[in-house]
Amino acid sequence: MDAAPNISEVAALIADPSRGTMLTTLLGGQTLLASELARTAGVTPQTASAHLAKMVDGGLILSESHGRNRYFRLASPEVAHVLEALSIVAKPTKVRSLRQSKQTRALHFARTCYDHLAGEVGVALTSKMLEFEWLMSEGKNFAITDRGADGLLAIGVDMRRIPTGRRALARQCLDWSERRYHVAGLLGAAITNRFFELGWIGQKASTRAIEVTKAGAQGLSKNFDIRVDALKSQSETM
Repeated sequence: MDAAPNISEVAALIADPSRGTMLTTLLGGQTLLASELARTAGVTPQTASAHLAKMVDGGLILSESHGRNRYFRLASPEVAHVLEALSIVAKPTKVRSLRQSKQTRALHFARTCYDHLAGEVGVALTSKMLEFEWLMSEGKNFAITDRGADGLLAIGVDMRRIPTGRRALARQCLDWSERRYHVAGLLGAAITNRFFELGWIGQKASTRAIEVTKAGAQGLSKNFDIRVDALKSQSETM
């Protein structure tokens, strides 16, 4: 019989402020260089390398080499889920500059939560899919209706092509900034990937913030009755 999981070891890895910053940066689902993570955490490349090695050993992140460069990403959706859950209970970081204020507004408006859409745009999208009866709440998950499968197919998300596995198909993920649910799991990832393919959204370098393009604003309005300008105005008054 295995002993109980050593959660204190994982907690200690996450608890360091520099490592915590690196992890939340990777929560955007990106694969980043050590130098990029060092910059976001405000530490030297040598210090960043030591932190990253500890997190690789601890199973929180994975590394891969391409030529002379080493890239890092979160190890799994489960790690992302833990980080997002901690964000729910954590106290907000105090904003101390105009730059931080702009970054905070951008994250509240739209961001990636590992591989799915979060923030005001992600929550609004989920709310509309529930309103249209594309989704139905089912415990801690969402169930996709026949109407939803047809609606998603119309924008290029074919439910028959979404792979099955251990990961939930459509999990309810509590959004840390909105305190409401957005859709995660395989469906959340498929929708987000499709939005990228359509050019509806774009991700800023080395950040979780998502930009909704002009085509995206039109597509969200036409297909989901979401007014992006109204959401932006709401975000700017926070």
